[in-house]
Amino acid sequence: MPSPQVAESRIVHGHKRAFIRAGDGPALLLLHGIGNNCQTWAKVIDRLAETHTVIAPDLLGHGNSDKPRGDYSLAAYANGMRDLLSVLDVERATVVGHSLGGGIALQFAYQFPERCQRLALVGSGGLGPELSAGLRAATLPGAELVVTALAGVSGPLRTGLQGVERVGRATGWRRVGDLAQAVDALLALKDVEARRAFLRTLRGVVDARGQAVTALDRLYLADSIPMLVVWGGRDPIVPARHAETVRELVPSARVEVFDDAGHWPHLDEPGRFCDTLLDFIGSTQPAAHDLDSWRRLLAQNWDGVPRPVGH
Repeated sequence: MPSPQVAESRIVHGHKRAFIRAGDGPALLLLHGIGNNCQTWAKVIDRLAETHTVIAPDLLGHGNSDKPRGDYSLAAYANGMRDLLSVLDVERATVVGHSLGGGIALQFAYQFPERCQRLALVGSGGLGPELSAGLRAATLPGAELVVTALAGVSGPLRTGLQGVERVGRATGWRRVGDLAQAVDALLALKDVEARRAFLRTLRGVVDARGQAVTALDRLYLADSIPMLVVWGGRDPIVPARHAETVRELVPSARVEVFDDAGHWPHLDEPGRFCDTLLDFIGSTQPAAHDLDSWRRLLAQNWDGVPRPVGH
């Protein structure tokens, strides 16, 4: 019988942090992408909770967590995840991040390497500038009006997509999932506070030219952290070639491209996703952070030029 998924919340720094917790075992922290919430992991939580304590939060500004006028930078999100884990008395975790959550996972590993056992990136942000035109456009002046208008019609759009989804399932057209997830994100933006948080978060990492924040200049620090990269071969939001960039810069990383999946491979192919993640965890040892090695890596790579790990 699957472990029950328990919806919980904690107050951290005066703000409600909602999350789902399930299972028992080594901690597995699942971080969703922008405009989504913890339910993006709904198809995989039960399986992962058979062997792990799964913690799937709603990031601040998303879902059932508070949406304050505040700091939505990657560093602030990483700090928030450290503090939530501390409140839950979780010292270390394997961190899994999708899209924006991947950027947060990378930032978490950079800021708190001693607390990151492994790193799994799913269609991750922060690995190259390329990004869908829609998200780039949402950073432009006046985009608030367009986002508000789209959110206002998201209900009828979602109703129409339900019929399209039924046809898609019958015909095997997997791209319906990306459309549905995008419309669900718009539905969440009908709330004015959620909309403000979305735009503040987006503009912290993206501009009109694409992703403005990168982890490529620090990937050499991943030498000591086991890394898995999963991407959908048909990702229309963040191109799958970013996975190959990681393969070049971190040869020890395990890179898996799901050819028929889109931006949400854990929704398109949940069974394969769980198999891949659990095999990765089972075949690697948790990272053992060594401060002296960290210092040596920093000294050897002072110029910030991306280069393969070990060079």
